[in-house]
Formats: sequence, C-alpha cells, structure tokens
Amino acid sequence: METFLEIYDTTLRDGAQAEDVSFSVDDKIRIVQKLDEIGVHFIEGGWPGANPRDIEFFQAMRAIPLQHAKIVAFGSTRKANQSADADANLQALLIAGTKILTIFGKSWTLHVTDALGTSLDANLELIRDSVAYLRAHEKRVFYDAEHFFDGFKADPNYALDTVQAATEGGAERIILCDTNGGTMPWEIQSIWEQVRKVCPVPLGIHAHNDAEMAVANTLVAVQQGARQVQGTINGIGERCGNVNLCSVLANLELKMKVSVLGGDRLRQLRNVSTFVSEIANLLPNKRQPYVGEAAFAHKGGVHIHAVQKNAQTYEHVTPESVGNRQRVLISDHTGRSGMVQKIESFGISMSKDHPRLQEVLTQLKDLERDGYQYEGAEGSFELMVREAIGTHQPSFELLELLVTVQKRHANEVPMTQATITVKVGDVVEQTAAEGDGPVNALDNALRNALEKFYPELREVELIDYKVRVLAGNHGTGSKVRVLIESGDHKSTWGTVGVSENIIEASWQALADSIEYKLLKSESKDTLNTADL
Repeated sequence: METFLEIYDTTLRDGAQAEDVSFSVDDKIRIVQKLDEIGVHFIEGGWPGANPRDIEFFQAMRAIPLQHAKIVAFGSTRKANQSADADANLQALLIAGTKILTIFGKSWTLHVTDALGTSLDANLELIRDSVAYLRAHEKRVFYDAEHFFDGFKADPNYALDTVQAATEGGAERIILCDTNGGTMPWEIQSIWEQVRKVCPVPLGIHAHNDAEMAVANTLVAVQQGARQVQGTINGIGERCGNVNLCSVLANLELKMKVSVLGGDRLRQLRNVSTFVSEIANLLPNKRQPYVGEAAFAHKGGVHIHAVQKNAQTYEHVTPESVGNRQRVLISDHTGRSGMVQKIESFGISMSKDHPRLQEVLTQLKDLERDGYQYEGAEGSFELMVREAIGTHQPSFELLELLVTVQKRHANEVPMTQATITVKVGDVVEQTAAEGDGPVNALDNALRNALEKFYPELREVELIDYKVRVLAGNHGTGSKVRVLIESGDHKSTWGTVGVSENIIEASWQALADSIEYKLLKSESKDTLNTADL
C-alpha cells in the first residue's frame, strides 16, 4: 500500500491526561528528543492556554533543534461570547511560537447545546472564525473535529457542516476524532467514505480506546485514505487511553507495508516504548503487542521446540524488526530443547544428551514444586544453572542476619534496622543499617557490607518488590514468594526467594540480585564455559 502518512504524537498532551501520569518540562523535552530520533512528523507539546508548565515547555523548545519532528501547540476554538482577537486561548496559541497549531471544535449537536451552551449556527461561526484568525497570523492549522463520529451518527448534515466551516476557515488538515472511543471499525469505514466525498482537505484520525477498537479503527481509516494518524506511545491517555502508536506503527510498516518512519527506525520501537514508560513512572505492560517483554516469549515445550526449528511457527513477525527479542521462559513445562537454548543464551555450550542437563531439569521441577517461579526471575535461574554445573561460586557467605522492627507508640512510624554478618574470602564483615521497612533495611545493610569489596554494587537499584502468598493450609504461616526487580544503567534483572518467612524469602531474592550483578561484572572469559 503506497501512501505518505503523517504520524502525529500527542503523548505530551493527551497522554499526560492519563491517570497517574505527570510530565515535568524536562520530561517532555526528553520525550520529544526520543520521538524525533525515530522520525515522528509532528509532536503535540501541550496546551499553552491551560497551564504555566506548557508555556515554559514551548519557550524551552525554541532553543532545541530537531531533525525530523515539528512541535505543535494545542488549544480550542474561541469562546462563543468573545471575538478571536480577545480570546485568551487563541492568544496563548500565538504566543507559543510554533508554526503549526491544532485546535478542536464541536461536531456533535449534543456538545454544542449542552456543553458550549450556544446555538448550532454560532458554533459553525466560531469554528470558521477561529481557524481563519490563526491562518491570518500565518500559522498552519490542523482542526480536530471532536466527537465527530458520535456527532455524525446523531446528525450527519451538521457534523459535515462543522467540517466545511473548518475548511472554509483554511484548515490544512481535518482530523476526525472518536473522542468517546466507542465507534466500531465498520462505522469508521462507512462514515469515512461519506466524509471524503465532500471534504477537499486531507483527513486524519484520532481514536480513543474505550471499546478496545482504537488500533483497528485507525488502520481502517488509513485504508480509507487518512493522511494523518494521531496517537500516543503505549496508548496512554484519559480513561482507557488513546490509540497505541507502538501497535499502529508496527502494523502500518510490517502488515500494511506503509513506510512511515523511514530507514530502519522501527527497530527503535521497543526502546521508545520502555523509555516513555520509565519517564511516565509507569510499569511497562509486558503483554503489550510487539514491544512488550512477553510479546515473543515462549513457555510451552511444543512451542519452544517449534520456534527453534522455525520462528515463524509461533511468531508473526521477527522480534528484531521492532527492537524486541525472542525469549524462552523457564518453568516445569520446559523440555530439554528449551533448556538447552536457555543455557546457551548464558554463553554455555551444552548438548541435549549431557547428564548435567537432566540434573538441571530435575532441580528446576523440584524448586517450582516448592513454590519458586523463574519466569520473572531469570537472574536467579542463571545463578541456579551455573551453580548446578559448577561454573559459579558465591561471592559472599551469610553468617548471621538480624532484623528488628520497633514501634514505641501507636502513632509513630516503626523503626526498622537490619544487622548482617557476611564473609568475603577470608574477611568477615558486619554492618547495620536502617530502612523504611525490613526489606529496605536488609538491602541497605547488605550494600554497606559488600560495597567496599565490590564497588560496582553502587550502580544497583532496587526497582520493584512483589510478595505473593502461595496456596497452602497454614494461614499466616503459608509460604511466600518474593520477586525483586533490580537494575543498573545497562539492564534490569529479576530474582526470586521462597520461604515461610518473608524476611528469609526477601533475603534470598536480594542476595541473588547482588550475585547476579557481580556475575555480569566479571570478564566474559570467566563466564563462558564451552562443551560441558
């Protein structure tokens, strides 16, 4: 499908309206630079008439050069009771200093009468007048026809009149918005066919995901000739979110053969996805199509055996095409072939017939029977494998551990302290540290004890901590599984611990986290073991 398609990112404005998301000015600038790197055409920076932070952002962006993207300021049509030159929103758009402006207006009679509280004819005039006013100031104007599909279903003629008003005002693009996110793909197709017959201006699509149809609706719109696609990275946005640009970009380039980013920039897609999640302080959705950690993860023995022969058996695209990777999940479902593949990813060569392989498989099944789970704890699994086959010795030994929690009064915050005695080589080291809780105190004490021997541990950060009570008949004495995610400036890794005692389980996971970091800090020559 040959076409030129504009990608318009609204992560910094529409995405920032998502629950639990807030971007600082510096955050927004970093995201802009990352989006510019992958070739996004337009980046909506915010609403300068809505808050001082967005005004500061647009001022800062004037000094930051971009290679591909153009920054866009967003706002609304003028108020019904004000002239364009007296409208604070339109003046703020002009002050923002961008060459391109996007304004939205009402397409649905319900919104005109109930939300704006004005007449249908007055709404048409303020759309036409607002666009024309900005055009008169030599601005390129994109017009977002808010609630267009709901408006069309309620009153087709009036919805088309609003599009005509924006066209008469001089809008360069008319963006049809499924603002409530409830339109179905077949409705998009039918309505689009009618609009394009009467609208001489290139059309775009802005879809929300309230009915889980945003990606499908966007792709249908592209099939119908949409010239511009608006969306957010990872689909973040108000309520259920906007259309996910990660999925849209991958589907456009890999499925519909529409080149949008140029070159091999699609290979940066996963990196951009995780970057935005990190800046937004959101846990990445591991099951997100294309870019999620689990998107190309295989667990069943039959699946693993098949993808080893031909990845197409269970992968609809190559993971590398979107910057992802194939993963083999280790569990008691894993067969010999899957285990060999996983072990070889550690730099260890082992045949399927080697007796130690069966030992590792047996140990894995026994541990999972006891409650261990290695799907999210590959750091612990690699340590287990290396210790089982004799290629790794622990870097330290725990001699003693004491954790105390003291609360003197009901309204006081508990005081937690951990004391640890460890042995490194022939040296015994004892340290104590306080923390916000037992696990934090343990982590601090362990670092205090080991950092003088292993300075690289200063790079390690505990990112996430999860506890799950395993099914059992012992109530509060049941086993718990602790999963810890740690990271440094290069990568992240997971580790696991299981015990009836939550402190002991936490210690196991923390100790594995430290051991894994030290393992990866060693030279590759000492890590690789050939032909076991």
